[in-house]
Order: sequence, then structure tokens, then C-alpha cells
Amino acid sequence: MRALITGAAGFVGGHLSAYAADRGAEVVGPSREQLDLLDAGAVAATVADVKPDAVFHLAALASVGESWSAPAETLDNNTRATLNLLEAVREAAPDAVVLAAGSGEQYGPVPEERLPVTEDEPFRPQNPYAVSKAAADLLSGFYADAHGLRVIRTRAFNHAGPGQSDAYVIAAFARQIAAAERAGSGELVLETGNLEPRRDFTDVRDVVRAYWLAVERGEPAIFNVCSGVSVAVADILARLAALTELRVEQRTDPSRLRKHEVMDIRGSHERLTAATGWAPEIALDRTLADTLDWWRANG
Repeated sequence: MRALITGAAGFVGGHLSAYAADRGAEVVGPSREQLDLLDAGAVAATVADVKPDAVFHLAALASVGESWSAPAETLDNNTRATLNLLEAVREAAPDAVVLAAGSGEQYGPVPEERLPVTEDEPFRPQNPYAVSKAAADLLSGFYADAHGLRVIRTRAFNHAGPGQSDAYVIAAFARQIAAAERAGSGELVLETGNLEPRRDFTDVRDVVRAYWLAVERGEPAIFNVCSGVSVAVADILARLAALTELRVEQRTDPSRLRKHEVMDIRGSHERLTAATGWAPEIALDRTLADTLDWWRANG
């Protein structure tokens, strides 16, 4: 397989590139400096040159928090990059399988009686990032319907693991713990946002395996990628605190509280499991331990 991966230098993209290479794929993963996805001509030329069998479109402005301060940039980047890539595939590699990586954020708040979220749940995005991913998802579906492209739309819920940016909650906690350990202070005061929301976390290594299996199957579809279980952020912090000898104290910082916070998100991966046999294999406690160890080694 010749695989074109956008966002290959990112958190998920790096794990996916290694996973694909281990399975004998020829991986092409241009950096942002090598390929501007907002340049339609450059994207078209790259796809024509690579002639991919599979395209994993992971590149995006992916921070929910930052999307509030840059909504226009987030929407423009995430939708136009997707449009340019799909159009290039339509013209130069129409037989390629395209995985368009979406987000569980697209669903927004879902009543308790409709949890876990299935792929049939309507979108109700609650932040600019989620709006941009919903738009990109719809674009991807349009190219499948109107042009017959083999597009797989995945909607990954929260994921974490070694190498993740500290813009995300698990990595943020882990980085601060590792830094305090190095400082030798014996204690840490963590300033956090709301610890009550519950999120559905999947290890990034399970996520990329799901992406690979979906593309191997090659049939247009929509798949949630998730664990099916939600965990409170407070529990995440407690589990990480149990992995260190530091005395960890938590304080709520009002500036870190998000607007329109969705309090409970958990998805159903039944459709993905039925189609590919995938199921999450890596326990959350291992994800937390591996993430903390990564920050201890790379902080």
C-alpha cells in the first residue's frame, strides 16, 4: 500500500505513520512546510505525483480551546484543506480509499437516553472546532455520494497517549507532574478547569489501528472510534496522581472554564467492531502511565 498521510508530523499522524510502515506500507507524509493544504494546486500536484492507494487525512487545527479565539481560521483551514484534498483525489487518484478523520465533538450534547452515541446521531456542535469538523465530514460525504469516492468518515472521541501535546487534558496533567518531579519540590498545585465533565478516552495506538483496519476494508462508511466508556476528568487526575510520589493539590482556575461544556460524551463502536473486528485493547491506566513516562523522558 502507498499511503499519503496529512498531518503525519502530528500526534496521531506520527503513530499512524509508524504503524503503517511496520505493516509494509510506503508512507508519504509531507510536513506543513512541504505541503500547504490550503494551496489547491500544490495539493493536486502532490496527489498526482504520489498516486496513493490510501489517503489518511488527519491534518487539522484541532484545539477546541484555541478555536474560540480563532473561529474563522479554524473553519477555513479545516474545511478548505479537506475540500482541496478530496478534489485532488477525485482528479488524480479516484480509486484511492480516503479516511477523513472527524471528531466525536461533532455530536455535541446528547441526552442521556441516547448514550452511547451512534453514528446516526445528528450533529449539534458546541464550539468552532466542532463546527469545522462537522463541515468537513459533510464535505467528505458529499464527495462519496456525488463523485463515488471511497471515503471513510471516522469520528474519533477523545484520545491520548505518549507524544500528545499538553494542550490536551491528560498530557497537560502529565507534563506538570513530570516537571514537578524533576524540580524535586515534593508537591504540585494543579490549576484546572471543570473536573466534572466525563469523556470517552481511547489510546492513540488503538485509534490508529482502527483507522488502518477501516481503510483495509475499503468500503465507504461512517465509524465512531471510541472506548464506549466515559470517565470524569477528576478521575483522570486522581489516577495520574497515584502514579507519582508528589503531593498533588488541585485548584479551579475560572479562566480555564469552557463555554458550552458538554458534560458527558461516550460513543458506541459497535458498527466499527462489526465491520472490522476492532475493539480497544489498551486500558486507560496504561495510557496514563505511558503518557506520564513520555513526559518524564521528554519534558
